[in-house]
Amino acid sequence: MKLEKITVKAGRRYHDACGAAHGLDLIGERWALLVVRELMMGPRRFGDLKKDLHGISANVLTQRLEGLEASGVLRRRRLAPPASVQVYELTDWGYEIKPMFMVLGRWAARSPLHDPTLPISAVSLMMSFETMFDPVLAGDATMSLGFVFGEEAFVVRIENGMITTRRDAADAADVVLTTQPPLAAACVYGKVPPAAFEAEGAMTLIGDRAVFDRFVGFFNLPEKASG
Repeated sequence: MKLEKITVKAGRRYHDACGAAHGLDLIGERWALLVVRELMMGPRRFGDLKKDLHGISANVLTQRLEGLEASGVLRRRRLAPPASVQVYELTDWGYEIKPMFMVLGRWAARSPLHDPTLPISAVSLMMSFETMFDPVLAGDATMSLGFVFGEEAFVVRIENGMITTRRDAADAADVVLTTQPPLAAACVYGKVPPAAFEAEGAMTLIGDRAVFDRFVGFFNLPEKASG
């Protein structure tokens, strides 16, 4: 699809030549940007998207997917057998929006109204790691950590002052945390010891615990903005 032929419902357009205004024409509808976020780490099925977007209806999700597809931000395809299921994935151009998420996320985390205890998806948590990672604190650390959330597994790699996150099997990581995303966030950002959740049977930590303890020290939420 040629981007110059993208059409947007006339009643929804800002009719403004500013690139930011046109960006909002494309992804400014409620839920649209979060749909894009959930596709940042690879293709997802409709049911997976609905599960991780708390509060969205099937009808609204369908509308947003159709709109983003019409805009060239994502595409549909069917996985090869034996899966043979339809998935949604970002186009190459769609992936280019990732830096905006990181800037927006760090900026919004400074809001006095931001509540980090609200639900968070696995993809959102992985993206937050990339956003909040402090290379100065990490220094020369080299480590890999696995995060397992139900049927989803991710690997976070830190090396040469850089962090990468990907959806992948976590078996070979230095340490593997199995839990739910909000609890992992509480450990990393709230500095809650994993043992507190392990005692409740809500988390397991296998491997080098010292690696995870050091990893937590590389992340801090930014200071709140003054009024």
